[in-house]
Amino acid sequence: MEKLVYALWPASGLSADGFRDDLLAGLGPQLTQREEVHGVRLAVADSAVAPAAARRMESHPPLPCALLSLWVDAAESAAWEPLIDRYAERRSGYLVVEAEPLVSHRLHPAAPGQRVHGMCQVVFFRKPAQLDRNDWLAIWQGSHTRVAIETQSTFGYRQNLVVRALDDGALPCDAVVEENFPPGAMASDHEFYASGGDDALLQQRMTAMFESCGRFIDFEHIDVIPMSEYLIKPLAAP
Repeated sequence: MEKLVYALWPASGLSADGFRDDLLAGLGPQLTQREEVHGVRLAVADSAVAPAAARRMESHPPLPCALLSLWVDAAESAAWEPLIDRYAERRSGYLVVEAEPLVSHRLHPAAPGQRVHGMCQVVFFRKPAQLDRNDWLAIWQGSHTRVAIETQSTFGYRQNLVVRALDDGALPCDAVVEENFPPGAMASDHEFYASGGDDALLQQRMTAMFESCGRFIDFEHIDVIPMSEYLIKPLAAP
C-alpha cells in the first residue's frame, strides 16, 4: 500500500467553505467507493480556522486550499485522479512515506466525515541545500521529532517524506507535515506551546522550536496553512 497526498486549489470564485462542502459531499463518497482506495483524509483551509490566520506562512502563493490524503494499492494506476479533477482546478500530487509519531484519533476520535477536534497545521517545506538527504532525515526524524512533541500542544503528528512528485507542475517540496492542535492554539501562543500562561516557559519553548527547525528547514521555501481536518475513510486495522 502507498500513501499519496494531493494539494488542491478550488475553481476561481469558489469560497473555501464551498470547496470543503463540494469535496466532502461529492469527492469523498466517490473515493470511498473505489476498491483500490483504502483510506481517505481531507484537510481544508475553511472559515473554522480563521482565528489561526496569523500562523499562515506563504512562500509560494497562491497556496492550496486543501490537502487530500489517499492510501491506495499502487500510485501508478491513478484511476482516482479524474475524480479529483472534477472538483479541483489545480492539483499537486506526491507519493510519500508516512511516519506518525502522534496518532490523533487516540486522544480525539472522530467519526467518518466528522470534523476533527481543533486545527490541522499543514506544512510544506524543503531541506536546506547544504544538507545531505541522510543528514537531513537524521535531524528531522531523529532528533527534531522529540523537540516538536515536547514543546507544542500537538495531539496528532504525521510526517510525510516526499518520494516523488506525481505531477509535472507540482510545487517542489521535500516533506509535508500534518500537526493537530487544540482549538485554543489557533490564536494563543500559550495554548500552541502548552506553556500554561508562563511567559518564561513560552519563550523557552518558542526558542527551542525555532532553533530546532532552523537545522533542517529552508525558511525561504516553507508554507504553513491552518486547516480543518476530516477523516473520511479510516484505514482498516491490519
